[in-house]
Amino acid sequence: MKIKIFIIAAFCSFSTFAQQEPQYTQYMYNMGVVNPAYMINEPGLIRVGSLYRSQWVGLDGAPKTANVFGNIPLNERLELGINYVNDQIGNILTQNYVNANFAYRINVGKTTNLSFGLKLGLDNLSLDFTDQGLQGDDSFQNGQKNSIDIGAGLFLFDRNYYLGLSSPNVIPYEIESGTQDILYKKTPTLYFMGGYVYEVSDMLKVKPSTVVKWISGSPLTFDLSLNALYADRFELGVSYRHQDAIAALAGFNITQDLKIGYSYDFNTSDLNSFNNGSHEVFLIYAFDILGLQKRYISPRFY
Repeated sequence: MKIKIFIIAAFCSFSTFAQQEPQYTQYMYNMGVVNPAYMINEPGLIRVGSLYRSQWVGLDGAPKTANVFGNIPLNERLELGINYVNDQIGNILTQNYVNANFAYRINVGKTTNLSFGLKLGLDNLSLDFTDQGLQGDDSFQNGQKNSIDIGAGLFLFDRNYYLGLSSPNVIPYEIESGTQDILYKKTPTLYFMGGYVYEVSDMLKVKPSTVVKWISGSPLTFDLSLNALYADRFELGVSYRHQDAIAALAGFNITQDLKIGYSYDFNTSDLNSFNNGSHEVFLIYAFDILGLQKRYISPRFY
């Protein structure tokens, strides 16, 4: 019952606080979901993957997010990114969206690149209060919204660092109740991201990184992460999300083509007493369609 009260209270506050994009602890393995300019920049490699996040385990109705993605090089400068996301909050809110990212790269230095990204997609969002015992309350009527997603981004990168600025959705929309109250409001989110890879030795790389999120009407939030890669195969990391969670991350390159990973978030907010943390798993596979992967002796660590 407590989670139902929490969810309903959250919907009541949407007229003041805008809804944020789904969050990911392991965003660094699919940065295209928040920055359409992100590209793997490895011609001949098609990379596909999936990620599943179960947030606030133990709370009935807690958010669950699934993401399926792919990066497809179209030529040496143009790359296509595809994302499908299913995001659910209990059985009240369901959001499905699919989009295509087009990233175009130019050289701005000997080894430095700048890519420009454009996102085009479709977003379907539905609200269903049928099982919440609110029948007859005009403030909580079921609703649905279909909208077009347009986003843009910039991504500056070299072998050992990257900087990005993006807004994955620049078109706002809202869903109103029968009493004209705003049940759901989506406004543009602005992201800044950056990371640097330190090559400690031939066997060890260390990468501090951050992503900062800003949305109108909500406090500024950020993630700070530190990942270590050993022998281009074993990866461990820690992450801190401002006023929300501390996370541990682990990844393993089973083969040169297949990577799996897991993270656990320990909640540090007031919700800590009501849940057992959040779990996130991912799987990535690279198809070397042109037999060029042997050129990449040391894979890019982002």
